[in-house]
Amino acid sequence: MDESKDEFLGQFGADYGYPDAPRGIDEMRASDFKRLEGTVYLDHAGATLYSEPQMVDVIKDLTSNVYGNPHSQSDSSMAASDLVTAARHEVLKYFNASPRDYKCIFTSGATAALKLVGECFPWSRESCYMYTMENHNSVLGIREYALSKGATVLAVDIDEDGDLESNHGSPSLFKISTHSNQRRGEDVLSHNCQNGSLSAISGNNWNLFAFPSECNFSGQKFNLNLVKLIKEGKVAGFPSQQQGQWMVLLDAAKGCATEPPNLDLYPADFVVCSFYKIFGYPTGLGALIVKNEAAGLLNKAYFSGGTVAVSIADIDFVKKRKSVEQVLEDGTISFLSIASLRHGFKIIGMLTTSAISRHTASLATYVRKKMLDMKHRNKKKVCIIYGHQASKVADLKMSPTITFNLKREDGTWFGYREVEKLASLSGFHLRTGCFCNPGACAKYLGLSHSDLVSNFEAGHVCWDDNDVIKGKPTGSVRISFGYMSTYEDAAGFLKFLQSSFVSKPITFSNGLDLCSSYEILIADNQSQQVVPDVRLKTITIYPVKSCQGFSAQIWPLAIGGLKYDREWLLQGSGGEILTQKKVPELGSIRTLINLELGKLFIESPKRKDKLEISLLENLTHLTAEVDVYGQRYEVESYDDNVNTWFSEAIGRHCTFMRCSSSKNRSCSRAVKNGRLCRDTRSKLSFVNEGQLLLIAEESVSDLNSRLSSSNNGNGKQRVIVDAMRFRPNIVISGSTPYNEDNWRRLHIGDAYFTSMGGCNRCQMINLQQNSGQVIKSKEPLATLASYRREKGKILFGVLLNYEDGLDGEGEIVAERWLQVGQEVHPSTTATPEKMLGDR
Repeated sequence: MDESKDEFLGQFGADYGYPDAPRGIDEMRASDFKRLEGTVYLDHAGATLYSEPQMVDVIKDLTSNVYGNPHSQSDSSMAASDLVTAARHEVLKYFNASPRDYKCIFTSGATAALKLVGECFPWSRESCYMYTMENHNSVLGIREYALSKGATVLAVDIDEDGDLESNHGSPSLFKISTHSNQRRGEDVLSHNCQNGSLSAISGNNWNLFAFPSECNFSGQKFNLNLVKLIKEGKVAGFPSQQQGQWMVLLDAAKGCATEPPNLDLYPADFVVCSFYKIFGYPTGLGALIVKNEAAGLLNKAYFSGGTVAVSIADIDFVKKRKSVEQVLEDGTISFLSIASLRHGFKIIGMLTTSAISRHTASLATYVRKKMLDMKHRNKKKVCIIYGHQASKVADLKMSPTITFNLKREDGTWFGYREVEKLASLSGFHLRTGCFCNPGACAKYLGLSHSDLVSNFEAGHVCWDDNDVIKGKPTGSVRISFGYMSTYEDAAGFLKFLQSSFVSKPITFSNGLDLCSSYEILIADNQSQQVVPDVRLKTITIYPVKSCQGFSAQIWPLAIGGLKYDREWLLQGSGGEILTQKKVPELGSIRTLINLELGKLFIESPKRKDKLEISLLENLTHLTAEVDVYGQRYEVESYDDNVNTWFSEAIGRHCTFMRCSSSKNRSCSRAVKNGRLCRDTRSKLSFVNEGQLLLIAEESVSDLNSRLSSSNNGNGKQRVIVDAMRFRPNIVISGSTPYNEDNWRRLHIGDAYFTSMGGCNRCQMINLQQNSGQVIKSKEPLATLASYRREKGKILFGVLLNYEDGLDGEGEIVAERWLQVGQEVHPSTTATPEKMLGDR
């Protein structure tokens, strides 16, 4: 056992690992979660994992018993009905809710349960819907129902003095701060809401207050004493009791996995949950736990199968059933999923929620402290952790969730997408973004309304790559622990942060400090202005995007780069562009162009016949316009015979298209360190960015030496890559490793090219074709990420644009050719920031 684990167990040994359970955490993890070997899963707040024995029990149950639709009286239907009834009781028991006081309504998830409340709540013009800023979008969405009925909507912040343990519900320790009123339509604006405050409201109206037991963004736990205080109107800044009846909705979707609210102590009117958050399976099933009195207020207009006692088809006559569950559950519930719940609750019962809470909190508390201790070599903090309790690192009452962003030593932010990409390469599963919680996201990141609007106008939407805009993060990174998480998961994540984002002190044997050595590196690079005998070694053309290319000894250039390079592509039935990342089968399709015959030949191992496409055939009568990664192209499509050939070759319906023209792209790279902006006249075919990709053999050799070093002694198979793994158009030899990074311009023969900078690599280079099978690994991208990372990009190879396609008047000049063996003459420039990277 290492010292770090000894330290951890010394502090948390009584809480970690289920010491009182039949099996400890190590045995449970090894036997019940074999699929996690080599993987660290840290997104339990998003969805926890089912255990393998749990699924064995589910399959055994379903294959040994016959369960029929419970809306019947047959034996199989009664068997299903009995299981549903038992499951309702088990859910209520989990929340310590008495069946005399509460009912369990099954839904398709927590979101559906929230929607049910919003849809059926007795809103009126005198009602108020109030919710905390830290709430999931699914809770915010209820306001649409309230506003449509003329109700007032308020978002609030709750300030609490003291911590969860010491505050036992004293009203003086809570204070509500309201944001501006939301109200829809001048005609419904009434006297009872003025200037952000609430005055007298009729005592007959119903109001709703919603808050989470635990914030899914920050992990902040809310004091559940708020339930009684809100209902009694005893919180400072809250309307008094004579202003109408207040009901409380508790979103327990995040918190119930480790600390389900005790409804005997905190009698909320509505509580929602999703079961996959608790034990992983089944998905698509949740519940609304509703107080009997509150259930009587819910007025559901729609009726369906199972919800009525009688209805007549041709007249307005319907009588609904008296059972709350039957009235509020539409149609046949997911009874087979409900039958699976008992196998999940069996695991939770064996471990106990109390032990799960202590186990996960011990891991989160340990990791938080270590993260807060991380410093760059200039002593600046690395990790910024969000949440009121972020500094209380010894508090085992904390959430198992840690939400954070990372800073470079110069104070700028690592983008959360950069963190996510590197984590994925290293085998860590985590979550990034705002987690559907816009209020908490804006609050903790310091984003104003104007920031949010301008970010949207700049193109930022959920799940995109715009992680830092105008120097501010637009989201964050979240890790969360589950009942099967281990110390090794925590330690592995800390090691990942340390190695990937923390700058290390640099010492030199000659006694030079960092600055003088930095200058020597620059001077050495500048001394390499004259590059001896660099030659063009290979030329490769890829006629069809994402398919195999072919090599040529000599090839003509056109205004779009290499003639016919990526001039064709395949479009899916939904309009999406097909690439190897989505359709690995594309990598097995071989292409060849015969210039003399004027034909493109295409072969596939799944087709016996070879496809021949004329290079000169006029297809303008089949012209269309498509969008490829934000660029509009006019394309020519082919007949059904060609499309059928490709559809059979890749096993999905697709359309074969040829680029006929594209709108000229404007400069997309800022002028920096002498780097030229893209020529606005440059034509691009279906390439992603630059017209050509250049790879240097010496850089590939250096990468292979690093791959060999990283695999030494770890038992892994040695990974060797060649230049073609990177799908280059031209490969050069005779330079030094990565010298091409600093080239501003080069000419080969009588053709001139502008360097557009480094090529940002993705998972594509980890795909390898082997005997018709696609093999995916973490290399070489993981190794490249360790030393070729700059501002969130992993760079390898350089992008080039051909300069001589047009003369100054826009006329096409004489055709030029590249030939293997030609000398390459670069103009170099020093770019110091690329030598030491961004760490």
